[in-house]
Amino acid sequence: MQLLALRAQFPALEQTLAGYPLCYLDTAATSQKPQAVLDAMASFYRDDNANVHRAAHQLSARATANYEQVRDKVQAFINAAKRQEIIFTHGTTEAINMVAWGLTEQIDHTSTILIDSAAHHANIVPWQQLAKRTGAKIIAIPLDANGRIDQPAYQALLSNGASIVAMNHVSNVMGTVNPVKEMIAQAKAAGAITLVDGAQAIAHMPVNVNTLGCDFYVFSGHKMYGPTGVGILYGQFEQLDKLSPLLTGGEMIDTVSFEMTTFNTLPNRLEAGTPAIADVIGLGAAIDFIAALPQAATKKREAELLKYLQQQLQQLGQVTLYGAHQDNLGAVAFNLADEHHQDVGILLDQQGVAIRCGHHCAMPLMQSLGIKGCCRASIGIYTSVEDIDRFVEALASVKAMLFD
Repeated sequence: MQLLALRAQFPALEQTLAGYPLCYLDTAATSQKPQAVLDAMASFYRDDNANVHRAAHQLSARATANYEQVRDKVQAFINAAKRQEIIFTHGTTEAINMVAWGLTEQIDHTSTILIDSAAHHANIVPWQQLAKRTGAKIIAIPLDANGRIDQPAYQALLSNGASIVAMNHVSNVMGTVNPVKEMIAQAKAAGAITLVDGAQAIAHMPVNVNTLGCDFYVFSGHKMYGPTGVGILYGQFEQLDKLSPLLTGGEMIDTVSFEMTTFNTLPNRLEAGTPAIADVIGLGAAIDFIAALPQAATKKREAELLKYLQQQLQQLGQVTLYGAHQDNLGAVAFNLADEHHQDVGILLDQQGVAIRCGHHCAMPLMQSLGIKGCCRASIGIYTSVEDIDRFVEALASVKAMLFD
């Protein structure tokens, strides 16, 4: 598919900001949505609006069939062994919380939880809460001078014993890719349960959970061209089946009396209440959209575009890049000299350029880098060379304005 034809499927990209055509470089925060996703959600509300699993009428039957079909799509998309291993959540954050809460009875004061130092807050705070409940110890896996996980340090930590290892697949700030397959194997050999935050990976690379061998893999729909409000918790069946439910009531029950309640089987046992049905339908449309793209060509083009973005920023001068490597995916973190990142972002916005500025929900990473925050430009399948050129030209004007 030609880039112009691809971009035309994303209506939000057609708008102007402050008189400038929108240059959207904040896909790592949330991706824009293709018309197919918008249409799928509108079609559900227009034609099939009913609750799933519960009613005998035709609307509910259609809604249930379409909803459960998405579970099959996700299973195939990440190559899970069983459809029951796919749990619908409201996003990556809820998925991690479900696992951290669900493991409470399996963790105690003798347990150690290892966490990637570049982790998003959503992959830190739930484990801290688990540690508070159980007395477990949390240890951050350090980064090396290049912003990657320090592998010898990681192996040394494992040798001292670990119960859980939580890591990024791809850093949401820098776009660095962790060697998760090898790290998972090492953690499993040490007897640890593994959870991988795949929120930043899922739209940029094929994910095969069977090959990775992780116990849990989590991601969000809105970072892969789908809607907000829906995410996926994948877990190996045996691991999911041992989790204590975070939410109870509604669809997750089998029987209820005032004396006792018994829970349903997977996946229902971990899906309490009315789900985000339209959002799940939209996620299914996003998976179809991604699957229809030429995968190898799309991945190659994104890699070339990110490399071009890195090079153009370096050539601009007085720009510091953080954790920039040839194999990064999706995002570039940077600062313009000693200028405050928020000032840079505001001045770019005045020229129609949308980037993200701040600590990116990764304060421990900022501390590791020795900064309070940074700018981040991130790309998607709709990003063009012209977008990069417009961004760098706008940044050059910001530089001239601030330094003159």
